[in-house]
Amino acid sequence: MDNKYIENMLSKMDKDLSAHGISRRQAMKMAGLSSAGVFMGTTSANAEEEKIVKSDAKAKIVIVGGGLAGISTAARLTLNLTDPDITIIEPEKTSASYQPGYTLIGAGIWEEKDILYDRDDFVPDGVKVIEDRAVFFNPQENQLTTEKGQVVSYDYLILATGVQLDFERIKGLEEAGRALSAGNNDKLLHALGDSICSIYTSQGSVKTWEIMQKYIAQAKSGKKTKFVYTHPDTPIKCGGAPKKIIYLTNARLKEAGARENAELTFYPNGGAMFGVPEYHDAIVGQFEREDIKYKYRCNLVEVEKENKIAVFDSKWQEKGPWDPVMKDFEVIPKREKIRVPYDFLHIAPAQIAPREIGESDLGSAQGWVPVNKETLQHIRYMNVFSIGDVAQLPMAKTGGSVRKQYKVLVDNLIAHMNGTKLEGKYAGYTVCPLITDIGTVMLAEFDWTVKPTPSFPLDPTVERWIFWLMKVYALKPMTMYGMMSGRA
Repeated sequence: MDNKYIENMLSKMDKDLSAHGISRRQAMKMAGLSSAGVFMGTTSANAEEEKIVKSDAKAKIVIVGGGLAGISTAARLTLNLTDPDITIIEPEKTSASYQPGYTLIGAGIWEEKDILYDRDDFVPDGVKVIEDRAVFFNPQENQLTTEKGQVVSYDYLILATGVQLDFERIKGLEEAGRALSAGNNDKLLHALGDSICSIYTSQGSVKTWEIMQKYIAQAKSGKKTKFVYTHPDTPIKCGGAPKKIIYLTNARLKEAGARENAELTFYPNGGAMFGVPEYHDAIVGQFEREDIKYKYRCNLVEVEKENKIAVFDSKWQEKGPWDPVMKDFEVIPKREKIRVPYDFLHIAPAQIAPREIGESDLGSAQGWVPVNKETLQHIRYMNVFSIGDVAQLPMAKTGGSVRKQYKVLVDNLIAHMNGTKLEGKYAGYTVCPLITDIGTVMLAEFDWTVKPTPSFPLDPTVERWIFWLMKVYALKPMTMYGMMSGRA
């Protein structure tokens, strides 16, 4: 990252810290860790300026999606090509907003204005924007069609659409439809009502804090209050988010002196808290320490809003009769609908690829864009690449994953343009700053080895103040002014 962008990032971070009466030096001192400089920023005098060799390769590149993944990739391409011809197709003006901040809004730590950004402030110079949605793809002819009927041709296509939030599959919430994280979600909020919330949209995060305060006050008044949280049966972006909002509710309840009247229960669809065993064990220990209940293999399928009942499809296995051939007991799968009363219900919705991708030749049977997991190149169409949440990649739907992916994608796309071997390899790195309290974060870093891959010489399963500083103060400027410049 060059000096100009480091100074921009540090300036923004210093502004955020000073708003809380803290200097960067004080923050590092409070952290008690010299290597905090990795996150708190280094001085420009010590920064190593990245050396970029521009390519003269020419091609018409179209990027579908103008969020973090799409804009970061466009910015990186403009840095690496002498004469770039890039078009972004994105209808939403706030598509560049900072989604990792939704959790902090949902707990009243940030306000919505802290994460809203205008897309056009981050679109690189020379990159064209079509304010429309791509609805039909014809990869055989290297064309796509927008909702308004514009036919767009390309030499290379990059799919960075993100996901849709599939609330409509839940019985009782059909009117909510499918939602997007950014933009207007009044229809969704109306469908959810005043006891159901979700931090997976910007507006929904604001509503989550409103509803949370209502039921914290109820618990403080002495009434026993049930807080229920879900995790769906599909891949989701930021798999830690459903747990983060539980931890933050718990923190706010303790802060209000209302914890003893609140019951917090998590209903995840899977059979573990986290796909990496070390982080799973740490989270279970945290839940037990905080008296947060949980029940595995439960998928939310229905909500009775009037009765405030959440209905889950609960699955388990039982030991059956002895099998003399296999010389083992049979395993009998069981399932039943369980009805769970709630006062406060937080839904992490099922998440799917946009219908227009899933139903096109570019999508897989599951809807996602099938790519080589290392090169990010489509498995059938060699001039198509995909990045971010819509790509069919294991354990990689986070902004931290995109930070590793977009440079690999750009290197490989340019290599393909030049007719050379695709050398860039994405190793599956993912990071989840798991907020466990107001003031502590467990930094869960891992890759496809399903093992912790910590950036610090510290036990990664321990919650730390330094990682809270990173989450609240450092990551946003690094993302908005580092990644979206194509340099971080």
